[in-house]
Amino acid sequence: MEYAIIKFIHILGAILMGSGLIGVWLADLRSRQLHQLDSFAEAIRNIAIFYDGLVIPGAILLIISGTWLIIVFFGGWNFIQINWLNGMIILLLLEFIEGNTITRIYFMRLRRITQDALTQGDFTPELQEARGEKVSTFTHFLDLPILFLIVALGVIKPNSWMLFIVGTLIALLNTIILTTYIPKLYPWE
Repeated sequence: MEYAIIKFIHILGAILMGSGLIGVWLADLRSRQLHQLDSFAEAIRNIAIFYDGLVIPGAILLIISGTWLIIVFFGGWNFIQINWLNGMIILLLLEFIEGNTITRIYFMRLRRITQDALTQGDFTPELQEARGEKVSTFTHFLDLPILFLIVALGVIKPNSWMLFIVGTLIALLNTIILTTYIPKLYPWE
């Protein structure tokens, strides 16, 4: 019974985090389409709501339940011998670090800059410059492909590192395409 409850909490965490990242992605995509400052500011506020309301609680549930599962049901440090579990942990740690440094800090700064622009009544050069940042766009577009790879590893449970390697390469290629293509669809000029 304990395993079923912890696994349910783990799946709930993945659903919350995934739905939050999809919401962030859609709100960001919508913000790129808007040229009215009020509507743009609302889309940026929605990004914060999805992050704070879904992504962070989901990540916390994943970390707590995942740690519990590893300690109790996967033999603690014996998890090092399980390829798919190592892959999930590596990707989740990278996602957690990247999400709480580059991406989250960027969106918090973008929200602040947007509020400043609202007080001035128009898009500021600082806001337009921030909106075009490549690194934060790349890391933001990397979130969903990496989450999908984490889920794939947990569902498929491969014995080799092939899914991890190929999946990581596909996630990076997908992210490069999105980072190149999406901003061109909705230019700021």
